[in-house]
Amino acid sequence: MEFSPGEWRKSTRSASNASCVEVAVTADAVGVRDTKDRAGGTLAFDRDRWNDFLTTLRQQR
Repeated sequence: MEFSPGEWRKSTRSASNASCVEVAVTADAVGVRDTKDRAGGTLAFDRDRWNDFLTTLRQQR
């Protein structure tokens, strides 16, 4: 799955030198990549699986 450059974003709480990930959200998928190694690959998730992941994280708090 390809994501356009304008779709990627990282947390506003991220410091400029922090180890972070960037997320791209489209109608069909969510992409995750390493901010410091953008060419190193992208994990792509179905939107439903991504929402399941977020729900599980919220339950862990």
